[in-house]
Amino acid sequence: MENANPPSARPERTAVSHRNAPLTVEGRHRLVLRCQSRPIAHVAAEMGISRQCASKWVSRFRRYGEVGLLDRSSVPHRSPAAKSVAVVNRIEALRRTRKWSARRIALELTAEGTAVSVRTVGRHLARLGLNRRRFLDPAGEPNRAPRRIAARRPGHMVHVDIKKVGHIPDGGGWRVHGKGSAQHKATRAVNRRTRPGYVFLHSAVDGFSRLAYTEALPDEKAVTAIGFVFRARAFFAAHGITRIERIVTDNGSCYRARDFAKVLLGARHQRITPYTPRHNGKVERYNRILAEEFLYAREWTSDLQRQQALQIWNIHYNYHRPHSAAGNQPPAQRLHTGVTNVQASYS
Repeated sequence: MENANPPSARPERTAVSHRNAPLTVEGRHRLVLRCQSRPIAHVAAEMGISRQCASKWVSRFRRYGEVGLLDRSSVPHRSPAAKSVAVVNRIEALRRTRKWSARRIALELTAEGTAVSVRTVGRHLARLGLNRRRFLDPAGEPNRAPRRIAARRPGHMVHVDIKKVGHIPDGGGWRVHGKGSAQHKATRAVNRRTRPGYVFLHSAVDGFSRLAYTEALPDEKAVTAIGFVFRARAFFAAHGITRIERIVTDNGSCYRARDFAKVLLGARHQRITPYTPRHNGKVERYNRILAEEFLYAREWTSDLQRQQALQIWNIHYNYHRPHSAAGNQPPAQRLHTGVTNVQASYS
């Protein structure tokens, strides 16, 4: 049943259509135009939607005009159980002035005659950004000022991480041949007996210059990670980074291993806060670039092909690809050693 209030009278919210949406605003407009001279059921079948959906948009257009074809917010028109602004302000005031927990605030509000659950108080504190006691200073003001993690010099911080990608069957997988193809079905039959497994991309990124080194290795064991870091040290030393002051990793088992201390060589090993990947954001952003510009930028027919291309892409990233953090210059430009003699284009 249509709401009596026109959509223009409600609070405007930005609505984003999902990628499989059959109708956008322009598509709804075309639907309405076609239904002016043809049956709604015929137009709906032609556009791949139900008759009820087509009838809904035609009715909205007849009732509200062009405004009726716009996206509406999915927020309920009424929320009778929602707490009033006064209650939310009281929750915030008790949190800032008394530093009370959610349970203590709920008990106080109940004593004042406002029944509210602990979960509701906790939800409002999270929306206010006050759900953690450490977020408040003694005066009750927020102390969560965003701070940028910035390296002061080459080798000051080297960020290390592992990205796991699936094996590519010889001849290519479903991305090459399509889902349901003979090659895809044959690969799935093999995978039912033996799992395809993964390739582990170990990466190290210098936080100052963004110089990066990546290897495709068979696992993420401690001995593999140790060998990778030794080779990464040699790579950075060849580019003038002879001293590494800090190695930043997540809390993976390979980095928590006792033998991993062998690769520190005087560097400080800093493990990030659990479940806080933004503390290792330099290499996490690099992993995203690696996925967008290399891993899924083309179709691969084998693991060997992808592994050989990775070596070339490493050269492209370090010596030719502009990086905004390096002043729109390649990462190697920020180092005193400059750019080594590498080819400018690849075949």
